[in-house]
Amino acid sequence: MPTLFALSEGIRKCTSCPLYKGSTLAVPGEGPQNAKLMILGEAPGEEEDRQGLPFVGRSGKYLESLLKTAGINRKEVFITNAVKHRPSGNRTPKASEIKICAELWLDKQIGVIKPRLIILLGSVALRSMKIQGTVEKLHGKIIKKNGQNYFITFHPSAAMRFPQTRKKMESDFKRLEKEIKTIYTK
Repeated sequence: MPTLFALSEGIRKCTSCPLYKGSTLAVPGEGPQNAKLMILGEAPGEEEDRQGLPFVGRSGKYLESLLKTAGINRKEVFITNAVKHRPSGNRTPKASEIKICAELWLDKQIGVIKPRLIILLGSVALRSMKIQGTVEKLHGKIIKKNGQNYFITFHPSAAMRFPQTRKKMESDFKRLEKEIKTIYTK
């Protein structure tokens, strides 16, 4: 199994799908290799593409406030995205791009980190883990698949745009605080 550092270096050089052509920097993710908690988003946004770091723009600031609500320190979490390069025009990543990135990078990152829980932010994250259903129906729930626990919720950018989604996401993170205590003690 490669190290997290080796995976990050590979991601920075990746040209396996067309996403790299329109991006400034790859965004491998950040956080400790021994993180018990992993957060999986969709794709880097404009600020993430500029800095090479995940969730550093407006969505990241909102996510950080949600983490605090749940008693989670961002520095103890590994944060990444389903795809590692920003799609041009901020479009949704294609299924083929998600699949390539999962097979080459994401699945290996999960294998190295071995998180007890992965928080899936939005439908692209849900699809990248091949979980059937919609975020609307699954949000706030823990799904166990292939021995891995997943907590499903909305993407912060959706919660920032839609007040109803924001209420649901904030409720999900309050529930997450209780769920984490259960999972961490197992």
